Amino acid sequence: MRYPVLLSPVLLLPCLGQGAQPIPLETVTVTTPRQNQALLDTPAAVTVVDSQAHGEGRPNLQLDETLNRVPGLFFQNRYNFAQNLRISSRGFGARAPFGVRGLHLRVDGLPYTLPDGQSQVDAIDLDRLRQVEVLRGPASSLYGNAAGGVLLLNSDDGGSQPPGAHLRVAGGSDDYRKLGATLYQRDENNDYALGVSALSFDGQRQQSRVEKYQLNGKWRHALANGGRITTLLDVLDIPTAEDPGGLTRAQAHEDGDQASRFSNLLDAGQVVRQQRLGWVWDQPTKQGAWQGYLHYTHRDFEQQLPFPGSSELGYERQFYGTGLRHAGQAGKLNYVVGAEVNRQEDDRDRYQVSASGERQGRTADEQQNATAAGLFAQATLPLNEYWSWTFGGRLDRLQLSIDDRFLADGNDDGHRRFTERSYSTGLNWRLHPRHQLFANIGSAFESPTFTEFANPDGGGFNPDLEPQKAVNGEIGARGDLSGTVQYELTLFTVRTRDEIVPFEQDGRTFYENAGRTRRDGVELGLSWYPDDWNRISAAWTYGNYRFRRFQESGESLRDHRLPGLPEHQLYLEWQRDYRGGTFTSLETLMISSVYAENGNDTRVGGYALVNGRVGHRWRLAGGNQLTTYLAAHNLLDRDYYANIRINANSDRPLASRGYFEPGPGRTWVAGMEIKL
Repeated sequence: MRYPVLLSPVLLLPCLGQGAQPIPLETVTVTTPRQNQALLDTPAAVTVVDSQAHGEGRPNLQLDETLNRVPGLFFQNRYNFAQNLRISSRGFGARAPFGVRGLHLRVDGLPYTLPDGQSQVDAIDLDRLRQVEVLRGPASSLYGNAAGGVLLLNSDDGGSQPPGAHLRVAGGSDDYRKLGATLYQRDENNDYALGVSALSFDGQRQQSRVEKYQLNGKWRHALANGGRITTLLDVLDIPTAEDPGGLTRAQAHEDGDQASRFSNLLDAGQVVRQQRLGWVWDQPTKQGAWQGYLHYTHRDFEQQLPFPGSSELGYERQFYGTGLRHAGQAGKLNYVVGAEVNRQEDDRDRYQVSASGERQGRTADEQQNATAAGLFAQATLPLNEYWSWTFGGRLDRLQLSIDDRFLADGNDDGHRRFTERSYSTGLNWRLHPRHQLFANIGSAFESPTFTEFANPDGGGFNPDLEPQKAVNGEIGARGDLSGTVQYELTLFTVRTRDEIVPFEQDGRTFYENAGRTRRDGVELGLSWYPDDWNRISAAWTYGNYRFRRFQESGESLRDHRLPGLPEHQLYLEWQRDYRGGTFTSLETLMISSVYAENGNDTRVGGYALVNGRVGHRWRLAGGNQLTTYLAAHNLLDRDYYANIRINANSDRPLASRGYFEPGPGRTWVAGMEIKL
C-alpha cells in the first residue's frame, strides 16, 4: 500500500510508505492563484502540503505541526487556547494578540476570514485535514483584505478514503487526552465523511486547561449533468479554554509554569460555541467551469481577559455570504472572473470587573456589522512555449458600522466605508521541463478589524486609524534536480504604508498607523531523497522587517525592527522508513531573537527545539491496520517562550511588562489509530 505524499515545491516529501517517490512538480495543480494551474506554470510562491502524509504520529494540537515546514510562515501561541494560534506570513499577522490577521483563510472552499479581516482556526478538524495550499506574496491580493497571503485548507472525504472507520486515541504529558473517530462511506453518486473528536489538556502552565469537542461532516453528491454539490457541517464546543496570561521576565525566570496574578484571580479564559453550514457547487461546462458557495456561521463567545477593568466581554456572531466564479478559455487566454459578498453581524457587550473578580456594571452594548463585496478577475496568456503572463485585479467595497445601545457614556455610533483596488501581474519562464523562473508584483490592502478599530478616546471607531496598503514584489525559482532534489527559492520585498501596530493604554490594547515599513527577505526550501527509505528536508526564511517612518512618543523609530518577528527561521527534518513498517522522524526548529516592543528595548533570545517520533504500522486480519506511535516535543528540555505579547503593558516600566508566555519543557504523547 502506498501512502500520500507532500505535494510541495519546497518540501515535496514522500509519506511514510514503502518505496514512495516524490510526485513530479509538473503534475501538481494549485488553485490558490484563483485559477487551476500546473505548479510550474504559476508565477507565485505557492506551497502545497499533504498534511495526512505528515500527520502520522503527530498529536495534531495545532496547525503549525503541519505548516512549520513552509518557509515564510511563523507561528506563536500554540499552547494558549484562549488566545489561539498566531500565524504570520512575511511578517503580516504578527501584531494579532489573538486569532489570525493579514492572511485569508478558506476551509473546503468556504471563507473563514470575516469581512473585517479577522480569522479563527479553532474549528478546523486537524485530524481530517488532507491538504493545505499556502500562497504568499502579490497574487494573494485577489482574495481581498489580506496583505500576507492565503491559506486554503481541504479536509478528506469519502471519495479519497476507502469505506470504513478510523479510530484514534492518544494521551501524554500534562494530562493530554484526545479521542477521535471518523466514518467514511460512498456509493455511486455520494460520498460521506463524518468525524468527531474530544480534547482535554491541562497544559504545563497554571490556568491553561482546555476542553474541546468537534463534529465535522462532508457530503458530496454527484449531479446528473456532471456537476456536484458538497454540503459541509462543523460544530465546535469549547466549554473551557483558560488564559494563563503574560509574565514579566523576572516571573518567567522564577517559575515559568505560573500564571499571571490576575489570570488566577479572575479565572481568565473563554467559552466558545460555533456551528457552520455551507454548500459548494461545482459545474463543468464545455466553455470551462462554474463554482459557487453559500455559507452560514453562528458563534457564541464569552471571555474574561487576564486583567481587571473593562475586561469581561462577549458576542453573538452571525457570519454568512455567497460567491460565484467562472473559469474558462478565450483563444489562448485562460481566465477566471467572480464576485462574492459576505456579511458579519456581532451583537457585543462588555463589563467592568473588579480586581476581586466581581462584575461592576456594563461598559458597552453595541451591534457591529461589516459587509464586504468584491469583484475579481485574472487571466493567463501563453506568450510562447516557454513564457506566460498572468495578470489580475480586484475591487473591494467594505462597510463597517457600530450601533451603540449603551448611551450612559454618550452616543458612540460610527460608520466607516472603504473602496479598495488591488492588482497583480507576473511572468513565468519554463526554462526547462523541470524548472521555472518567475517574477510577480502586486498591491494589497488590509483593514483594521473591529477590535483594532476601538477608540482609545471613547466608543465608536478610532477616527485616526486607516487600512494599511502594501506593494509586494518577488522573484523566484523552483524545480527538480534528477528526481532526487527538489527546491524552491524566492526573494521578496514589501513596502507598506500606514502599517497597523498595537499599543496599550489603561490595560487595553489599541492600534495606530505606523507611517511606513519595509519587509525584505529570502525563502528557501530543499528536499533530498538519497534512497527510497530516507527523506531529508529543510526550509529557511530570512526576513528583514523594519519601520521606515514612524514616531512613538515623539521618538523616531526609523530602522527599528518590527516586534515579534525573527530574522531567521530554520526547519530541518529527517524521516526514515523500515521494511517491517516502523517509521521514525527527527525534526529541529530554530528561531532567532525577536524584540518585544516597537522601541526594541527588550530583546528576547532565540531558541532551538528538537522533536522526535517513532511508530509502527501493524497489518491486521481482513486488511485492517493498526498504527502505534510515540512523539516527543522539546527533547532537549530547553527553556523558551512560546509567545511574546508584543507592546503589552506599554504604560508600565520595562521590568513590569508581561510580555512572556513560556513554552513547556520536554513533553510526550503516545497514541494509536485503527483503520477498519
